Amino acid sequence: MSVNIELVVIGGSAGSLEVILDMIKKLDQKISFTILLVVHRKVQSTSILPTLLQQFSSIEVSEIEDKEEILNNHIYIVPADYHLLFENKQLVSLDSSEKMNYSRPSIDVTFKSAAEMYGKSLVGILLSGANADGVEGLQYIKKNGGEVWIQDPDTAEVNYMPKHAVDGVAYDLIITPQDLAAHINQLNTLNKL
Repeated sequence: MSVNIELVVIGGSAGSLEVILDMIKKLDQKISFTILLVVHRKVQSTSILPTLLQQFSSIEVSEIEDKEEILNNHIYIVPADYHLLFENKQLVSLDSSEKMNYSRPSIDVTFKSAAEMYGKSLVGILLSGANADGVEGLQYIKKNGGEVWIQDPDTAEVNYMPKHAVDGVAYDLIITPQDLAAHINQLNTLNKL
């Protein structure tokens, strides 16, 4: 891969949190791009997810806010009950329009918006989940020149989402929970070359 990666966007639903936790524990201490997590979760008044993940990472983890400027070496989480769209490579907006695939945030919405903005400098990763959200988004990432990674359905707690992706998307890599962080760290190393 000769293009510098600027954004790694990870989508997941049921069964993905454990994979994300394991990844965060093994990431390099400093990364040269942004990681954005789009995870289906219940709407609550307070979110403990950033606090939970921060305990295991030297990289700053936070829930992203409307009109926030995004930074490298940062892990952002899309808040529950909002879609995330990119206004440009630095600025995001949150949107509460109708659910897509019964989900808000929709992985498809964020993947498509990221693909339009980042093109070849994007990696989209789809993890465990119980619906087909993310599959169209991965197709769009691929069409726009980005890389597509999918969790091996055999390793997913709920394999519906990754299985649909494997069957319907021209992917670059099938990953396991154990090797996800190593592949992301490799992107970090390649960016520094």
